[in-house]
Amino acid sequence: MLFATNRTPKESARSRKGRKISFPPQKTRTSLDMYFCQRLGEHDYREIGSPAFFQYLKNLPNTMQVLLYIHGFNNTPEPDIFPNALRLQQLINQQYGDEFALVVPLIWPCDDDAFYAFIDDYWDDQRAADASGLAFARMLAKFDNWRTQEASKENPCTRRINILAHSMGNRVLRNAIAAWGKYDHCGQVPKLFRNIFMVAADVVNHCLEPSNNGVLIPQSARNVVVYFANDDLAMPASKLSNLRHRTVSARLGMTGPEDLTKVAKNVYEVDCDSFNNRFDMPKGHSYFLNNQAQVSPALVHMLSAMIDGRVKPAKRSHILAYPLESSEDF
Repeated sequence: MLFATNRTPKESARSRKGRKISFPPQKTRTSLDMYFCQRLGEHDYREIGSPAFFQYLKNLPNTMQVLLYIHGFNNTPEPDIFPNALRLQQLINQQYGDEFALVVPLIWPCDDDAFYAFIDDYWDDQRAADASGLAFARMLAKFDNWRTQEASKENPCTRRINILAHSMGNRVLRNAIAAWGKYDHCGQVPKLFRNIFMVAADVVNHCLEPSNNGVLIPQSARNVVVYFANDDLAMPASKLSNLRHRTVSARLGMTGPEDLTKVAKNVYEVDCDSFNNRFDMPKGHSYFLNNQAQVSPALVHMLSAMIDGRVKPAKRSHILAYPLESSEDF
């Protein structure tokens, strides 16, 4: 499995292709550099460098898409991120075969404190998410430049790229695209992604509106799909935690966009209240994978959008039923 991260490695911070590399869970200092790596097995990682990383993606089967997975807070690589990414890959393979999409985790430095340290852990991770924006922006710029260079070749890279950002991973995404636009594109960004899926997003619910720091997200993708659930228990906890900075805005993952008429027309909101707790009991927060009986309707909905680049039903706001009313709709 390929992955990229701005966690500071145990070894030298100086990048070196082919070396064995490791990321201690308690070493959560953010790096401005991204390390492009391959996971060969549990705790067995090799740094391969960005050229080999991008070339690997280019050499995938022609119809295969890439799904970048940005995890949420309090997640560390082996207990959480890689197992979830492998589970996501298996579910995609079961639905559409081994050559539909490749899952690539993008890993930022989370803490792994015990639950009793929730508030401190939350703020540590929020600071890490903010600090990770520049590193992830540099990765986007590097990939964009690589694709531009590829465009002049006989066989350019036309790979379709999608993003699934979960929980506080949406804060990383928001900061990365904002920094990418500010420092590399004079306040604008190219439409690099096919779909951006914002699941249980731990960001304020008006962040996609003009003059807010998430406004460039819709510019960067054909579709932006916001999945939310009013009874997601992590969202009220996040809102209360943010009182520390006198921020009382509702979270995007709880209400969807505050005013859908104020955001770009390629932004869709999907109400997941019908099933979120069935797939993550009791929190109702990580509802994009599966339970013992069924694949999450949210994941089915995402894969449908990836197939032809269109969000179904073709309306900007809808309720996702459980069980799905008809497979023909997706």
